[in-house]
Amino acid sequence: MAKYAVAIDQGTTSSRAMVFDHSGRVVAVSQKEHEQIYPKPGWVEHDAKEIWARCQEVLAEALAQAGASTQDISGLGITNQRETTLVWDKTTGEPIHNALVWQDTRTDKIVDELAQVGGQDRFRDKVGLPLATYFSGPKVRWVLDNVEGARAKAEAGQLAFGNMDTWLIWNLTGGVNGGLHITDVTNASRTMLMDLRSLSWDPHIADTIGVPLSMLPEIRASSEIYGEVKVGAAAGVPLAGDLGDQQAATFGQACFDVGQAKNTYGTGNFMLINTGTELNHSKSGLLTTVCYKIGDNAPVYALEGSIAITGALVQWLRDNLRIIKSAAEVEELAKTVEDNGGLYIVPAFSGLYAPYWKSSARGVFAGLTRYVNAGHVARASLEATAFQTAEIVEAMAADSGVTLDSLKVDGGMVANDTLMQFQADILGVTVVRPVVAETTALGAAYAAGLATGFWNSEDDLRANWAEDKRWNPQMDADRRAELMKEWKKAVTRTFDWAQ
Repeated sequence: MAKYAVAIDQGTTSSRAMVFDHSGRVVAVSQKEHEQIYPKPGWVEHDAKEIWARCQEVLAEALAQAGASTQDISGLGITNQRETTLVWDKTTGEPIHNALVWQDTRTDKIVDELAQVGGQDRFRDKVGLPLATYFSGPKVRWVLDNVEGARAKAEAGQLAFGNMDTWLIWNLTGGVNGGLHITDVTNASRTMLMDLRSLSWDPHIADTIGVPLSMLPEIRASSEIYGEVKVGAAAGVPLAGDLGDQQAATFGQACFDVGQAKNTYGTGNFMLINTGTELNHSKSGLLTTVCYKIGDNAPVYALEGSIAITGALVQWLRDNLRIIKSAAEVEELAKTVEDNGGLYIVPAFSGLYAPYWKSSARGVFAGLTRYVNAGHVARASLEATAFQTAEIVEAMAADSGVTLDSLKVDGGMVANDTLMQFQADILGVTVVRPVVAETTALGAAYAAGLATGFWNSEDDLRANWAEDKRWNPQMDADRRAELMKEWKKAVTRTFDWAQ
């Protein structure tokens, strides 16, 4: 009898495998980073073959750590960095170019060209997304336009496209030897190519952007048995869950009821609010996306606020400025000062995402004086995450009419007490961290376990959720308003910097 569910969490900076028991607790975890490739300013790439190798390694290590045989595993779920775009040769299994990461801005001219007819919201009614460099469709177009011979091969049906979930599933199920070329509704909803109502690829939009339909994977539910793992340590295990990382975190937080929201603090920040089976088109700069689909059930939708750079700003302090040696040191450095010293850092490294959607924005330090020291830089970096989140909460309240009384949080940055307290202060609401903070992997494991009968229903998953810690707001309303006003002034300084 199966004792565990397993997930591969393929993220922007690392890949991990996690083993969970029936209560949703972590039994084993293995994690490895992969290279970040920056060929030009604004360009961000990953080596997809390196990622596939790391995923095989961490999966084997996690299973060994748990002492688990394949008979102990009910199912394997996949969760992934969304929008990161890969094109590969169906015959050889070789990528024809490095993966273009979701943060990559090289498609800005393609996006501008597409927006000349109908503006930034040209496809929004069907796909729920504004035209932006963030999404996969224009990235596929760039690869086909810039790799010699790629378009002819694509039109001849020789190339496959996928986000990283599709690449992993294809390899796990055999690759060139009959690998499944599939994705789920949540990942498909981030391509700018899927009709949110029919949950199918839109031929007109694909043709307009310049992506042959033959490249596209089959769209499946987020929780169903797709097939069997054919290679590696998990060979023989049912592959039964697939969710984009932010939807997986929403699933892992058990946000199954309309109006429930979570915020994930990772490389970027992503807040989703469950809007049920009805589409809700944002008027405040948010995205309409598929939250999840369980088997044959109707899809559940969400509004999403996407922030490109949060945890990545701390990495930048470590790797570029070298004022800290590890990400964990940022909190101690920030605690050496009482406030931000008047410094506001707006990390628009890849433009601004929600609620502004300005790809021409670039990062700024605003309010610099001789008084500012490294402690203020560290504190302002943490506060940037909280300020950006506060703007998303404002937009969600405007769109959904839901005023949060608490916010469920997860991801790597929620271990930072200083950040979480400031987040509660600037929002004016209680912030709550669950016992299992890495809910992205948990959500993928839940999806796989539901499909294979390891868990019987969403009620089982609700019962697993447990609070670890909460932070209550301590800041008065006037101070909160003053800080937000200064932050928004700093944001305006980033606009239209890049030509």
